[in-house]
Amino acid sequence: MFDLAHLDPMSPVVPGRDAVPLPDARAIRKLGAGFCARHAVLPLRAGSGFQPIAVADPDRFTLVASRIRSVLGDIVPVPTKRADLMAALTRHGGLALAREAEERCPPDRSCRGLRIAPSVAAGIGVLLVAAVCLAPSRALIAGQVVAIGILAIQTALYLVAMWPRRTGRMVRQAPSALPTISILLPLYREEDIAPMLLERIEAVDYPRDRFEVWLIMECDDHVTARAISRVALPAWAHVLTVAPGEVQTKPRAMNVALDFCRGTIVGVYDAEDAPESDQLLRVAARFAAAKPNVAALQGRLSFYNTRASWLTRCFSIDYAAWFWMILPAIGRLGWPIPLGGTTIFLRRDALEAVGGWDAHNVTEDADLGLRLARAGWRTELIDSVTREEATARPLAWIKQRSRWQKGYAITWAAHMRHPLRLIRDIGPWGFVGVQVLFLGSLAGAALAPLLWPFWLLLAAAPLPYTPTLHALWVVQLGLGLTLVIQAIGLAIALSRQRRLELARWIPVMMLYYPLATISLCKAVAELVTRPFYWDKTAHGVTRPD
Repeated sequence: MFDLAHLDPMSPVVPGRDAVPLPDARAIRKLGAGFCARHAVLPLRAGSGFQPIAVADPDRFTLVASRIRSVLGDIVPVPTKRADLMAALTRHGGLALAREAEERCPPDRSCRGLRIAPSVAAGIGVLLVAAVCLAPSRALIAGQVVAIGILAIQTALYLVAMWPRRTGRMVRQAPSALPTISILLPLYREEDIAPMLLERIEAVDYPRDRFEVWLIMECDDHVTARAISRVALPAWAHVLTVAPGEVQTKPRAMNVALDFCRGTIVGVYDAEDAPESDQLLRVAARFAAAKPNVAALQGRLSFYNTRASWLTRCFSIDYAAWFWMILPAIGRLGWPIPLGGTTIFLRRDALEAVGGWDAHNVTEDADLGLRLARAGWRTELIDSVTREEATARPLAWIKQRSRWQKGYAITWAAHMRHPLRLIRDIGPWGFVGVQVLFLGSLAGAALAPLLWPFWLLLAAAPLPYTPTLHALWVVQLGLGLTLVIQAIGLAIALSRQRRLELARWIPVMMLYYPLATISLCKAVAELVTRPFYWDKTAHGVTRPD
């Protein structure tokens, strides 16, 4: 066994000695840094007439040895530790790995070639202002009709989700039949969360010989590096440092780590996550029972700091509606399911088939869900909950939500570059779903202020302007019915989440929803100035309840 941790650049390669030379950068480029990572091999500086290859997985090396010989000629395997090989490869091939990660998603499905020019945004703004100036009444009526339509669609989704559902029973598999699961855990500026994070992952019930966690850090993130260095890592946890590149995003980091994973299932957690102890067992059981075209499983999210502020309470209600009402309704309707950023589990072959994550998309999760659907794969929900930390301050909430909204806009624009191809891939009904999910959510936040005056009607208060819609009593009745249905839907969602005590905070949601309009303004500004900027959400700000 050769130790790559103590490389001697001057020593010759002699079989039987326990010193090896430095990695061969030229040979790494010939094979591809990603190929080296996937197959746990590392070309070393050549000796006399042969190419030494550090090998961490002999079985995998046997499968690719002929290809390596076709590229490099005569080779001599040099056994080494996997951790040492990984560290040496990231040190000497890190830039190549980062570059491959940025370009992993096919150009025609990635947003990296999409440029939202300021002139286009300005042109849309000019058209809207002109419409309001030339025909203010008609523009206002049109905006109100669209806003009411979006609200009606959301209410219809609540009604779909209220229909009784069937719950399946988890069938435990024998340990020998369980697949290997690789968990990707991207970290950035996480100073206090590392010890708690490892404790929560340690509590997960899954055979440790079929389970690995990759703690992924950026090379300039000295804060997280210091925090990790103070923790004794278990054997199943690995640290991977990502080299600098054109962008610095979570999906780019995960693309780099994907090549190092050995699992047939790849999962994603966030730094503050606390998954249920049997979650991975449920994931393995569901994949075993699912049809072959099920590529992704989405778990449900909840919060463990609900009582931190009024905002965390409202955020909890919002998440309950999304994960216990909206997503189930989307699944029943057969629309593409936009994945969340955490507690997602993917068949590795499907993930690699669609090109991994789009490194430039700040909502890489929702984009991946749509790309999987376009490739014919399906996403299902699983009844397993991960608790995480809700942002407790309005400014932090606005920053986080604006990143999501910016990503939704970019994802919609990227996939709508060729609308006919999108229709061909997911069908007309799926195309309608994409418009409702992506464009509808953005338009709803943008047009919501046009509906605010109508809420005064429900309180029998005078409107601040002359109404533009006829038959206001119809609008008043419709809005009142909508409020009742949505309140019932939120209460059902909280009941399914087992957080019914939050139901008394449902009226406060009237103060919560306008924040989405404010965050949209920030998202639109960044679409023009910084479309690929990742606005980091701080973790560890509030204590769990």
